[in-house]
Amino acid sequence: MYALQMQTACQGEGTREPDDPSTLHQEPVRPATQDCSSFDIVRATQYGALDRVTQLVEGGADVNQPDSETVTLLHWAAINNRKDIVKYLIAKGAVVDAVGGELASTPLHWATRQGHLSTVVILMRAGADPTLRDSEGFSCVHLAAQFGHTAIVAYLVAKGVNPNMPDRSAMTPLMWSAYKVNSLDPTRLLLTLGASHSLTDNLHGNTALHWAIIAKNNTAISTLVQHGASLDVPNFQNETPMTLLGPHIGAAWLGHKISHEIKEKQGRTRTWCRDKRIRWYCMVSTPFIAFYVIGMVLQSGWDYLLKLGAFITLYVVVYLMNHFVFDERLFLILPMSIYLATKMWIYVTWIFWLGIHAAWYLWLLLVGGSVPLWICFLQSWRGDPGIIVATQEDKLNTIIELAESGGFEPQWFCSSCLVRRPVRSKHCSTCDRCVARFDHHCPWVNNCIGAHNHKYFLGFVASLLGLCIVILSASIQYWQFECWSNLTNGHSADSYLVAAATCDAWVMWVAANTSLHSFWVGTLLACQCYQIMVLGMTTNERMNAGRYKHFKQGNPFHRGALQNAADFCNFSFCGVKAKPSSDWLHSFDLKQSIEKLPLLAQKDNFQYV
Repeated sequence: MYALQMQTACQGEGTREPDDPSTLHQEPVRPATQDCSSFDIVRATQYGALDRVTQLVEGGADVNQPDSETVTLLHWAAINNRKDIVKYLIAKGAVVDAVGGELASTPLHWATRQGHLSTVVILMRAGADPTLRDSEGFSCVHLAAQFGHTAIVAYLVAKGVNPNMPDRSAMTPLMWSAYKVNSLDPTRLLLTLGASHSLTDNLHGNTALHWAIIAKNNTAISTLVQHGASLDVPNFQNETPMTLLGPHIGAAWLGHKISHEIKEKQGRTRTWCRDKRIRWYCMVSTPFIAFYVIGMVLQSGWDYLLKLGAFITLYVVVYLMNHFVFDERLFLILPMSIYLATKMWIYVTWIFWLGIHAAWYLWLLLVGGSVPLWICFLQSWRGDPGIIVATQEDKLNTIIELAESGGFEPQWFCSSCLVRRPVRSKHCSTCDRCVARFDHHCPWVNNCIGAHNHKYFLGFVASLLGLCIVILSASIQYWQFECWSNLTNGHSADSYLVAAATCDAWVMWVAANTSLHSFWVGTLLACQCYQIMVLGMTTNERMNAGRYKHFKQGNPFHRGALQNAADFCNFSFCGVKAKPSSDWLHSFDLKQSIEKLPLLAQKDNFQYV
């Protein structure tokens, strides 16, 4: 039987609570001035009194002598994360794979169960075998998966442990993670590392998806389905994930996206509606058609009630398409499709309406401005934003390097991409990839904005604002010739707007959309320039500065407005020299004053005795 106590003055280290506190006896907190010189070797090990342990071992104590519960000193040091004592005991000949305790576990089992990555690393480097099973049939990777210790799962697999290793009942780490852990990891991590979602256990014939559904683990269900887990695999009771999920369609815990996926699998939509290519074409073409239909209805000479009926009909059609045809997974392309539709009809309007009366300089600005606009748009849309890529071997080596160097921190390691995160990078949940010097994910170009395409994005926004100004100027010239020639100077501004709308509703419709675009584009351009020059920050850093420790002491990337602009543009002006272009894909070190917080620091609050 263990006894749980708070840390004492013997040592500042400790551990977290055990996984089943009901089996433990909690003793009062000991005084901070407690003398450890009278401790026996077991108690000295539990409390982290290295000097006392050294004294007793040098005096003849056997480092491999188990106590009355068959637990060795290395077990006690491992469960309490006493790293110095673990190293000392191993140096004195402690058996790293000694079996002890009620569960017949090794010290590596004990350290893994409590999530002590640093101790796990020490034991593994000393030759501990992670494939050994305890009396319940669990190896260390199963324990790490059960208790959500993502870093340890990654380290064990990187060291060669099979991510599909079965326990006594053929339960894999992925099954245990889906059944026990409600967070995104380590389920996503195991799938990224190659864990199979199609394997079944021996007792029930369940897949990982079965176990996630039984546990009502919405996060695991969504992750498994996104990674291609089948909804049609029957277990020994002939229950498929589909049948298990059937009664829960629409339940709040399940989520709308998974419910939609199930409805598709069950054939509740027509076959042609399930064709992704048809869905894609429908979603892309709808903004083009809707823009034209609205403009033509406004342009027509119909009665106002007929126009209202036409708009209601259009709304119903779009609503039904959204319900039966559109795919939520393809909705990311919708904003860009709206932008392209608006721009296409703007060009059409220029050719057939505005260009007739437009001044020569507006033609020059339109043609000359369209070239950088399309170049910057294509680079922002199709260009590489600065994606951080690595081979599978590099990913595994990175995991081992970070774990063994004590740098396995969430800010510097992505558990989805399995790459070391450079400074200012971020994992984009929309694109599911890490991007260097991440600014934001822009739905209007359907791409991330990062280190490699940020300048093009800024050029795109500036060019688009220029296009909007040209179109609005040409619209005014068009109205002056076609709509306002009969108006006198005594009319109000409202009269001019009414005259323009009744004279040619299509041009007014296009001008209204252009005005809306110019407003948000101008606001976006102003925000981007303010962040780049005045703040020296990205959009992500500005919104999440409180989450990054290196912003607690100020902005380490700010060098003054002119210098910030020169660095961003990578050229010198006004006597300000640009800093050599930083390789943000490989910049991993901040200034020495930037404090890094260990991933597992919060776990050192308790100790087991």
